[in-house]
Amino acid sequence: MATGEQGAPPPSRRDARRNRELLVEAAHEVFGEQGLEAPLDVIARRAGVGNATLYRHFPTRAALVDAVFRDPLADTMAVGERARTAPDAWVALTGYLDAVFTVLAADRGTNDLMTTRLQGVESLDSVHAHNRRTLELLLERGRAEGSVRPDATVEDVLFLLAALGRAVPALTAAASAESWRRPLALLVDGLRAAPATSPLPEPALTPDQLHAALGELGPHRTPGGRRTGDRRD
Repeated sequence: MATGEQGAPPPSRRDARRNRELLVEAAHEVFGEQGLEAPLDVIARRAGVGNATLYRHFPTRAALVDAVFRDPLADTMAVGERARTAPDAWVALTGYLDAVFTVLAADRGTNDLMTTRLQGVESLDSVHAHNRRTLELLLERGRAEGSVRPDATVEDVLFLLAALGRAVPALTAAASAESWRRPLALLVDGLRAAPATSPLPEPALTPDQLHAALGELGPHRTPGGRRTGDRRD
């Protein structure tokens, strides 16, 4: 007669499942701190497993990224679905962008994922397509309602959002956690059909903060703190 919990998986299977969970947790932490180019061996060490275990579960970086961010990306699409059905297109558009940028400011890994084109991440391809369609619908409705300027295209908006989104970590490092709200407000007001009248949130960057933010934008730092392209003297 068998002992132990009926139907429980063999210890080796339980261990494998636990290792996978530890790797996903560690990867979420490390990606959030260092971005998606963080060394995979750092993730393995933080999870308390060897590199071979990591690669057994996740043969590619894209597979690991997909496992880490699938649920958060699904949450972003859920926000888009709610925006699509909101009665006022302008309120829906501004609320959607605020929600997206709140996520970009909170997690460096998500920011990297949403503002770059990492190949092979299925959930990312889905969220990019969903985001584009959400913006298309809201811009179309906004033009019909007279709240969105008629010459703004979805490509215009996607480019500006990507550029600003990429700058969010630099802004928050140089100024405050909410400093991205001011440039986002300027961007959004540029989409209005009528001149902007709302006050800008957050104080403007000081000259020193602007200098620091521009320095943070690039070139990218390596994990050891050296910038890409630095000489190894």
